Parts: sequence; C-alpha cells; structure tokens
Amino acid sequence: MMSLLRAALVLSLIAIHTVLHAAPLLLLALFKALLPFAGVRRALGRALSAIAESWIAANTWMIDTLTGTRFHVSGDEGLMYDGHYLVLANHQSWVDIVVLQKVFNRRIPLMRFFLKQQLFWVPVLGLAWWALDFPFMGRYSRAQIARDPGLGQRDMEATRRACEKFREMPVAVMNFVEGTRFTPGKHARQASPYRHLLKPKAGGVAFVIDAMGDALHALLDVTIVYPAGRPTMVDLMGGRIPEVHVVVRQRPIPDAAEMGGRYQEDRATRARFQQWLNGLWQDKDATLEQLSGR
Repeated sequence: MMSLLRAALVLSLIAIHTVLHAAPLLLLALFKALLPFAGVRRALGRALSAIAESWIAANTWMIDTLTGTRFHVSGDEGLMYDGHYLVLANHQSWVDIVVLQKVFNRRIPLMRFFLKQQLFWVPVLGLAWWALDFPFMGRYSRAQIARDPGLGQRDMEATRRACEKFREMPVAVMNFVEGTRFTPGKHARQASPYRHLLKPKAGGVAFVIDAMGDALHALLDVTIVYPAGRPTMVDLMGGRIPEVHVVVRQRPIPDAAEMGGRYQEDRATRARFQQWLNGLWQDKDATLEQLSGR
C-alpha cells in the first residue's frame, strides 16, 4: 500500500511540473516556428533545451528524494556539455530513459531520440518533443517496405534532415540499437547469441555516423543494469528498485576509412560495421553478467 501511495504521489508531481514546464516551452516553440531569423531561432532553441533540462532535473530530484533507489555510475568522467555525442544503450524498460536523463542531464547536451511518428500525438509530450527537434520516424516493418520501398527512403531522408540540423548545435543523439525492449520471449525468437541482450541493429547507427561524420566527438557506450530484475515505471515511482548500475564507456567514432567504405554503398563495409557493433555488445553482455548477479 505504501508503495502504491508513493507511486501515486510521484506521478501526480510529475504531471504537475510537466504541465508547468510545457506551457512556456510550447509558447517559445511557437515563436521559433514563426520567426525566420536564424540567430533568434538558435537562441530560442537554447532556451527550449534549458526548459527541458529543468524538467529532467525536477524528475531527478523526485527520484532521489522519494524513491530511495541507489545509482552506481562509473566511466562518466570528462563529459562535455557542448559536445556532439552518439549515445548507445541496451534497452530493458521505459525506466532506461529516466536513468539516462538522470545520469547525463546538464553534463552533455540534451539527448534527442528518434521517435515513432505515433508518439507525436501523446498529450503535451508529443508537442514538446517536436518543439525540441526530436526526429519522428515511420519505423516501417520489413513487410511494409517490401510492399512500398519508398517508405524506407522516407525514414532515411528524415534521419538525414535531423542529422544536418544536429551538426549546427551541441547534441547527444540517442539510439537503442536493439530496436525494442528486451524480453525473454523476444530473446528466444531471435536466438540471440547474447545472454542478456537482443541482437544490435547497425543500420540506424551507421546512418547517423555517415550523416554527421567528424561532427561527432565520441561514442558513449552505456550499459544499464538492474540487479533486482527488469523494472517498470510503477516500480521506480513506488520505490521498488533497490539499485541501478550504469557503466559508461567513451569510445572513438569509427570512420569510413576504418570501415573501408560507406555503409549504404558496400556489402563488405556493412559486414565490418555489424562486426564492430557486435563486439560492443559482447562487452556489454559481459558487463551485464558481472553486475546483474544472475
């Protein structure tokens, strides 16, 4: 009962401060959309990011104050608030996003996620994501693309436009490269070679690297571990997550010369890129094995 009451309190506080932050954010977003002056738009973009960071800071305060969850973070030294990062992480729960925001807020630029188009219609948050330049993608299935190849090209163009915009401002591009949250059922259907992970998908990562190139400073390879098992957001709000381990590894960004060509144009390059990503996932799986205690 106490856990449910705590969850209800945290959820209510989040709803209140979300609305309080969203009102000025959406007002500034309207001015940004209407004004044609590049300098003014950049200044408004910084103000919008500051509002989003304030919202994340409020969420973090509530987690630290009301839940009792202990966070153990390693490898997060030397981060740059004005940098350009590609952030990769394993994906087990919606709690992952809260954890990433807590660890990196105001230490690296505001993280932008590639979101499904349907999320635009989420009340309040959908418009906020749009205002903050989060890219919206179709995320079409292979069957849909097979029936209409133009759908895949549409997502590639959306990614390219987003990356061109990201080159002009400090940014952290976030990608859950497994493509979906880990469950035992998905793990079994994939016949994944990793004990704690699904297979990583290289295409989206390669396209971001190809589009942004030398504008990226580093790769932040993040491993999130919940020793007590995969949690839900209700578990977090109710104080039922004893601890979270976050391991950050800063790695160099592979370039086209290192891979032997461009991902989209050469089959051998695609194979080498996938092999590189598989190596990251092998290291990540070993870290999960070590810290999960299972």
